[in-house]
Amino acid sequence: MNHPARLRDAIAADGTTPLIGIFDMFSASVAARHYDGMFVSGFGFAASHYGLPDIGFIAWPDIVAFVQRLRLAFPAQHLLVDIDDGYVDPETACHAVQQLEAVGASGVILEDQQRPRRCGHVDGKQILPLQEYLDKLNMVLDSRRDLVVVARTDATEEQEILRRAKALAATDADVLLVDGVRSTDWIRKVRDVIGDKPLLFNQIAGGKSPRLSLPELSGLGVDVAIYSTPCLFAAQSAMDEALAGLKARDGRLPEHTPDSIGVAECLALLEKNISRHHGRALTATPGAH
Repeated sequence: MNHPARLRDAIAADGTTPLIGIFDMFSASVAARHYDGMFVSGFGFAASHYGLPDIGFIAWPDIVAFVQRLRLAFPAQHLLVDIDDGYVDPETACHAVQQLEAVGASGVILEDQQRPRRCGHVDGKQILPLQEYLDKLNMVLDSRRDLVVVARTDATEEQEILRRAKALAATDADVLLVDGVRSTDWIRKVRDVIGDKPLLFNQIAGGKSPRLSLPELSGLGVDVAIYSTPCLFAAQSAMDEALAGLKARDGRLPEHTPDSIGVAECLALLEKNISRHHGRALTATPGAH
């Protein structure tokens, strides 16, 4: 199965393709019940794997190992992987990209930030000189076989956003992302300068970008939407609530009801990931979006 080709087809289809941010194998198991595309979020992976903020702690072998596990459990899902700045230098970026393609990634996102890096929706970001980023991006593009490559700029100054968007659109990158875009007007401005290059939009709760529906994004000419942290933030909220309730009840578990999750329901979800259950026909979950 050519995973990059499948993702390209989804991007080229009508409407906006959603990719759901996951942070571990369990969140991926839940996400796969609802959507047929995943975004391997750097924010989520740093939180889950290291218990640290997404400011540059991720090591490329860790992300490769995670994607390898994901692909075995979810053979039909799109897997778009956040690789930050390519783990600093161009040689490492190229090596990580080739490793990710070998284990079944569909695509990667490469940003133009310099260290110390930050989440794209917080203040204090610093970006590489444009030519330095273009050199790294072109090396990555030359090193991939079929992998989808998303070129991302974290520029915040208005004219620099448009200058970089136009320059990235002129490369062989498959998709373009301006992260932290603050308004629909700016989505339109970026769309105008990048021509027919596919455009990706990143939504994160509490971030700088507006909350938009898929039909609204489609109307703005957005081809892909990544949702970086819905699983991570929901897990934090749900765990907080569950443990506060357990403490308030002096350690008595809540009554198990038909609508709640217990041993049987959890095992039923996980058993779907056993590779021998996938069979020869690798198709997306029926009813997934």
